[in-house]
Amino acid sequence: MARVIKMDNARKKRFEREEKKRAEATRDKRVYFLIVCEGEKTEPNYFRELEKRLPNGSVELKVEGSGRNTLGLVDEAIKLQKNSLRKYDRVWVVFDKDDFPDENFNSAIFKAKSKNILCAWSNEAFELWFLLHFQNVTHAMKRSDYKEYLEREIQKSSGNKEYKYRKNDIATYSLLVKHGNFERATEWANNLCENFNHERYASHNPCTLVQKLVYELFHPSEVLNFLNEE
Repeated sequence: MARVIKMDNARKKRFEREEKKRAEATRDKRVYFLIVCEGEKTEPNYFRELEKRLPNGSVELKVEGSGRNTLGLVDEAIKLQKNSLRKYDRVWVVFDKDDFPDENFNSAIFKAKSKNILCAWSNEAFELWFLLHFQNVTHAMKRSDYKEYLEREIQKSSGNKEYKYRKNDIATYSLLVKHGNFERATEWANNLCENFNHERYASHNPCTLVQKLVYELFHPSEVLNFLNEE
């Protein structure tokens, strides 16, 4: 029988530190994201257009438009992550409150957290994130109202009085970049999150976490640092 070589604690800790440094030095410097969206067009189109502006070679992004909602969406993300040959560094689900029951919405967020899946939810709709590029939304709105507000803001900013918002328009991202203010949208979205300090997420209205996902996509080095510290 081969003799087992034992290390004292100091040597063992030094060995573990050296192994960690070696692993970090050889780690793929890209961050692999899986984004599973409730919608099949609006959200996937937004993130696929955004992908074209990400740091070159730093992010690899897979976007799925599942057509599922709340708990079904989280289950789909779990399945896609499990069955993928690629190990994803970050898995996000993107969904809205819409008119789904509060219990379903809250349960989806809790389940995602339990599986280390991150949520970029919006209450009531994904279009809240779009509208924040133009105005500070501080009052609850029905999802049916976002279209009118977005059309008015983009018509005013672009000078195109004929503009009509279409949910599946691939040009939406470019319009937001050209005529909206991303930094201000992020600040206002973060301010909305600070208005709530409890886990009854269905009552967080207006609120969105899309900005947190977008921030990670544009700052992969910070994500890498976080992953290396885990």
